[in-house]
Amino acid sequence: MTHLVRSVGVIGAGAVGQAVGGALMAAGVSRRLLVASRTVDQAEALADDLDDMRAALGAAVRPGAAEVEELRACAAVVVAVRARFTNTRGADVRMGGIRANAPAIRGLAARFVGYPGTVLVVTNPVDLMTRWFAEESGCTRVFGIGSSLDSARYRLTLGRLLGVPATAVAGHVIGEHGDTSVVCASSTLVNDHLVPVPLQQVRDELARRPGRISTGIGRTRYGPAGAVVSALRLALGAEDGTTELCAAHAGDWCGVPVRFTGGDPVPYLPPLDAVEDRQLEASRSKLRAAYQAVRGLPLQPSPSGRHRP
Repeated sequence: MTHLVRSVGVIGAGAVGQAVGGALMAAGVSRRLLVASRTVDQAEALADDLDDMRAALGAAVRPGAAEVEELRACAAVVVAVRARFTNTRGADVRMGGIRANAPAIRGLAARFVGYPGTVLVVTNPVDLMTRWFAEESGCTRVFGIGSSLDSARYRLTLGRLLGVPATAVAGHVIGEHGDTSVVCASSTLVNDHLVPVPLQQVRDELARRPGRISTGIGRTRYGPAGAVVSALRLALGAEDGTTELCAAHAGDWCGVPVRFTGGDPVPYLPPLDAVEDRQLEASRSKLRAAYQAVRGLPLQPSPSGRHRP
């Protein structure tokens, strides 16, 4: 990349934070990569490991450990914190992190009041945590990466089902990053042509894929990391283009396409048919109700477990 910002920060040195750090080192979106975590030892250990990566790759990005407050000087901050908790949900799994993760997000938001840069939230349930961070901090450039990952999985899945490269597929998944996500099949193009989408096969794979990854390796991490890098390139003005992000749109917070020009975001809705429109309203309604529940929670963290980005 020729457009480099001075520094980007990552908060969280767990599995996803590690993957995000490695992806940002390789992508070279900034001159410095600052890592903060719940302990100094964790942040320093990840920074050292990333520094080894820098030496091996000959990368220009210089990693370092930092306190959270130091990240306010960064052009962008990635929030990849995860509290320790046991998720016993068999369905709507991502919602299982509300009670545990909300206090951490609220605490971070209080430390970023007035921050002018871009915040990308990875922590689940990402749509709720994104809105929570934005409203508690007052920051105006806060986005969640869930729908970007859903859309990437959709393009990959549809490409495989139709026997074309994923790059030939132009289509979105919007709404919740979760069980009520909306596949925008009616506006999906393959090689610039509308095609019949095998929706049930697509939905089945999108539902199974995260669990299959988590069962096999314990946590999805590189998909979210890729979504972070893709979004940062746009948000930092290195490229113009569109990606799907949780953003404020029409009074709600949910996944929608966001068009970036020179780093300036414009959220919008793709064309929807009547069924997709109803599905999106159901998704928005669910997120509204869940957010009101978040605001009313006694924000007490609980003890460790699994996660599904």
